[in-house]
Amino acid sequence: MFESINPATGQVIARTPAMSADVLTAALEEAGTTAMAWARVDVSLRASMLEDVAALLEAKREEFARLITQEVGKPLVEARAELDKCALLCRYYADHAVAFLEGESSEALPKGCQVSYSPLGVVLGIMPWNFPFWQVFRFAVPVLAAGNTALLKHAPNVCGCALAIESLFQEAGYPEGVLRTLFLEIDQVESVIQHDAVRGVALTGSEKAGAAVAAIAGRAIKKTVLELGGSDPYLICEDADLELAAAKCVQSRLNNCGQTCISAKRLLVHQAVLEPFTEKLIAEIAKRQQGNPEDELNNLGPMARADLRANLQRQVDASVAAGARVLLGGEVPEGAGYYYPPSVLADVRPGMPAFDEEVFGPVVALVAVENDDQAVELANQSVYGLGAGVFTQDVERGKRLANQLECGACFINDFVKSDLRLPFGGIKRSGYGRELSKWGIREFVNVKTICVG
Repeated sequence: MFESINPATGQVIARTPAMSADVLTAALEEAGTTAMAWARVDVSLRASMLEDVAALLEAKREEFARLITQEVGKPLVEARAELDKCALLCRYYADHAVAFLEGESSEALPKGCQVSYSPLGVVLGIMPWNFPFWQVFRFAVPVLAAGNTALLKHAPNVCGCALAIESLFQEAGYPEGVLRTLFLEIDQVESVIQHDAVRGVALTGSEKAGAAVAAIAGRAIKKTVLELGGSDPYLICEDADLELAAAKCVQSRLNNCGQTCISAKRLLVHQAVLEPFTEKLIAEIAKRQQGNPEDELNNLGPMARADLRANLQRQVDASVAAGARVLLGGEVPEGAGYYYPPSVLADVRPGMPAFDEEVFGPVVALVAVENDDQAVELANQSVYGLGAGVFTQDVERGKRLANQLECGACFINDFVKSDLRLPFGGIKRSGYGRELSKWGIREFVNVKTICVG
């Protein structure tokens, strides 16, 4: 039995049973049959249907925003922004899917030969709770536009969002089974991946989950795309606009109460500007008001689950025991709900959880550096490689540093964000494969060579 718990109160708001073995078997068999029919639908129709999805998202924006807020504790303004981005994604692929999937022939290919992009079949998406609509749409929209069907195994604390998404696509006119939600226990996932109908798996989640899914899929020789954790470093150079850097780092770190893979987690600050930057950072944090996320006056909500907050406190306590200093926050407050205050740790260094691990919550780690070389060395001293940032008024210096950082995306004088038009993903233990743009829609297709003799 899966429980949806309101993080602001700790109260259970819904319970959803896991699928029985018989129901799951029937769903998988139906998925294979549906995939064959959906693949024959012309790509232009598949693309145009996304306009209807976008329109429904906009019509149900307030209803879905409150659902997101109640299940994960996200402030309403952030929940609305998440839904708006989903609608933009639908319209982006409605406009570009046909061109992205068009067969290619050019002078670079042998005469009479072309490359086509055809559907693989059923793709399983294992999605996280932190962006319960966006993560699913980022997976499902290009998968469906490419002619595949999608099975959704969502996080167990957002069953309401999962059902709402499935219903939304059906209301938009998609055939039943093109996007199907599976309520699975962990021990049921392996059999789904191994099922003959499933041709690929996309997972956004933890490093542990990604490794397990990759191993299962590897044994079955099935394609995977993994977007895993991150410990994103942001380099604050001595010539940076400190007001801008502090504002952008706080905006990144406190988005979704710090529960995002691409937030600014480790701030590597040149010693020469460490003190003034820290002052500006704390001043920016003070502008945030934490409280009930359904109250429009609050722009910082609770964490999503009690266990996540407990693990965050463990990381803070262990880092302090190893020599870090708490400049702000750092303790679980009294009262109902899973709130955790925005916190700042100074004197963070390798060997501490605040440096070595992914810290999934509103905790900023300050790391002092003497020069660019040391900053790059410490930035890359991580098992993760998702995003990174560089703040400097010398753009060429910023580009040079960006090219030295081991990550899938680096933003200069801004915080890392996903853009519909750009590939998104990481390296090292942050995963592999890319989502969004033409790179994302071509991950789960058969790149087929066709030649005429």
